[in-house]
Amino acid sequence: MVDIWQNAMDHAVTIARRAGEVVREALHEDRKVMTKSSSVDLVTQTDQKVEQLIIQSVKEKFPTHRFIGEESVAAGEVCELTDSPTWIIDPIDGTTNFVHTFPFVAVSIGFSVNKQSEFGVVYSCLEDKMFTARRGRGAFCNDQPLSVSDQEDIKQSVIATEFGSSRDPEAVNNIFTSLRNIVSLPIHGVRGAGSAAINLCLVASGCVEAYYEIGIHVWDIAAGSLIVTEAGGILLDVEVDLMSRRILAANNTTIADRLIREIQSFSPPRDDAPLLPQ
Repeated sequence: MVDIWQNAMDHAVTIARRAGEVVREALHEDRKVMTKSSSVDLVTQTDQKVEQLIIQSVKEKFPTHRFIGEESVAAGEVCELTDSPTWIIDPIDGTTNFVHTFPFVAVSIGFSVNKQSEFGVVYSCLEDKMFTARRGRGAFCNDQPLSVSDQEDIKQSVIATEFGSSRDPEAVNNIFTSLRNIVSLPIHGVRGAGSAAINLCLVASGCVEAYYEIGIHVWDIAAGSLIVTEAGGILLDVEVDLMSRRILAANNTTIADRLIREIQSFSPPRDDAPLLPQ
């Protein structure tokens, strides 16, 4: 049976690697830092340059495809996931890491058709690790198969999370309430790479048992979420709704069910919520 999307996935891997080269080169230059939604929501000219590189390359090869790109949405484009073939792009997942040369920075490219993820590519640029997944065909890192951890005891688990870019006092309180609840179970530890895409790949690789975060965006998780499920893991919230801005990815339902009881949930505005008039 012909895989009609394999050509698109091959192109995604090629362009992710090329984008990674741009990111690595930019680390040796002065990085002009700007802000978006808050003083800690950072963006650089490299984010914008890489996103345009990816979009232009894809348009040349697949002119009818649609795009959801982090920087395009920040510039005012509508964030809408339709049934059309759609590339969901985070040009630099981990911009704060990039600004501070903290060594976990990823190019993330998800691809959805009929609102279903068909493939995901996450290139951890500074580690030179290419994570890939194709729906129904498994997940890989540098062509080696990935598998989630088989740990079922929450007390012997390592959990990944992030604090996000919101500094709203209620959101911050919810984040730290969840963290305190989970640490007190107790668990072996909490980790965070500073990149949602890489955190998801850590779940897929079996390095951590779960990753949760509230307030992330569709471009942060579109690729990595498929990598988790193709490595044998599970998702809550995102499996049916990429736009929810919430994710819990885990190695199994035992770990996920235990964590969900400790997470102080809140609902940030959806990615596809109508824009408020200025």
